[in-house]
Amino acid sequence: MMFFHYLKYFLFHAIGFFSLALLLAGGAYITAGVLLVLAVYLIGDGLLGDDTSTPKFKHPGILTVQLWMALPLLSLIVFTAVWSVSAGDPFGYGAFVTQLTGYDVIAARDATFWAHRISIWLGAGLMIGMIGTITAHELTHRTWDPVSMFIGRWLLAFSFDTIFAIEHVYGHHRYVSTKEDPATAPRGRNVYTHIVASTIKGNISAWNIEAKRLKRAGQGLFSWHNAVIRGHGMSLLLVAAAYAIGGWAGAGFFVACALWGKSLLEIVNYMEHYGMVRDPDAPVQPRHSWNTNKRISSWAMFNLTRHSHHHAQGEVPYQDLKPFPDAPMMINGYLTTIMVAMLPPLWHKLMTPKVLAWDRDYASPRERQLAAEANAASGIPAMMAMAARQQSGEQVKAAA
Repeated sequence: MMFFHYLKYFLFHAIGFFSLALLLAGGAYITAGVLLVLAVYLIGDGLLGDDTSTPKFKHPGILTVQLWMALPLLSLIVFTAVWSVSAGDPFGYGAFVTQLTGYDVIAARDATFWAHRISIWLGAGLMIGMIGTITAHELTHRTWDPVSMFIGRWLLAFSFDTIFAIEHVYGHHRYVSTKEDPATAPRGRNVYTHIVASTIKGNISAWNIEAKRLKRAGQGLFSWHNAVIRGHGMSLLLVAAAYAIGGWAGAGFFVACALWGKSLLEIVNYMEHYGMVRDPDAPVQPRHSWNTNKRISSWAMFNLTRHSHHHAQGEVPYQDLKPFPDAPMMINGYLTTIMVAMLPPLWHKLMTPKVLAWDRDYASPRERQLAAEANAASGIPAMMAMAARQQSGEQVKAAA
């Protein structure tokens, strides 16, 4: 049974290799593959329930190496995606795969209808978000481990987001669920506004954090010591590599995939903390994040789903995170919630009752005051009505 608990986290790698195989198969296989990956998450989370197991792993090193494997896997997937929109056969990749498998991947690529190339973009961006960002999220929390930090930052470079290793660890975890946190979406904001706002403010926050670090260390701001500058340089190297593979078409396609991968991160930030408020003087607690224990999401996303425990104790490795079934819960598993978030009317219809229930069941007295202010400014009728009732109640108390 314990072997299964190690094995279940390899679902992540299986999905990556499956996606790679379908990229090479070309044509309708690509679109069918993207749809099948989506179905695995959506149907799996819908039917298989929650995973609340908390096994004790005797060999955590296996789970760390498992994370490190994400970098070569993602590199191969992205290389294949860029190759699939390139002219010719860069580096003889197609010829090698054809010789190895007996399947003419070059002919399959050249015969692929243009609409299926949209599926390549969707699938490659999804893999950048899943294999790249989710793994990097775990690795860049391990600030004591230079190998994990190195791999994590390179994974983030695929989505132009190496600043995540700075802002998320030293900014977001400190200010989560307050107005100072770029990643916490205020009530009433839609996800598309959040993608832009969080990206801009997150970069500014990372720059300021790094500037303070460099000043303490006595190092120059505009120098190689600046991790923000180095990180963006890493992403530019990947763009240059895409250009070497597929020319301007390859570079442009890689940029499009990277931006989609980055957008997925911000969508996840949006749904993990939407509408939350926290007294800035109070410690971060499990109630300050939306949680889910859906089985497939948990297995394929290294327990990112157990976000409530992660924010309460950010240094805890993913395999040791607790499920916290009493924490505030998301709509469903991660991919389901992502898709709902991308439909703002549906999102607000489903989340407004959840947020108001959070005010009632989880908020401290000071947080209820903050919640009332957030409700009044939200632009959401049900929230604004609640704020009006709260204000009326306070006036009655004051008069008494």
